Amino acid sequence: MIIREPRLQQRTGAALFEVLVAFTILVTAGATVVAFASEAASANARSRARERSMRDASAFLEAVALWPRADLDRHLGDRPQGAWRMQVDRPTPTLYVIVLADSTNRRELLRTTLYRPQPADEEQQR
Repeated sequence: MIIREPRLQQRTGAALFEVLVAFTILVTAGATVVAFASEAASANARSRARERSMRDASAFLEAVALWPRADLDRHLGDRPQGAWRMQVDRPTPTLYVIVLADSTNRRELLRTTLYRPQPADEEQQR
């Protein structure tokens, strides 16, 4: 009895197909890793830009918090202020509400309430 082995040509074609499939899987996985890395770098850059914007807005609002009553009264209402929109309201005679918003999409960034006592001459008139 003679046992014959399968032809090598049939196996060679299957091996080439397996290599092509493996290479396709490897390329797809590599492209996915590159896309994830690119998105992570982009998200990191956006996060840093927003953080820088918030620091700048906070520094500006700290300066506004030092304004005397007369300056706050002059700035009542909604107006552009540099890269932001600033809204100053006076709900009571002694309280000022300041809102700092992004000028492009009007997204509120910071809000604070300040107390400024009434001048002595206004108190005497009441």
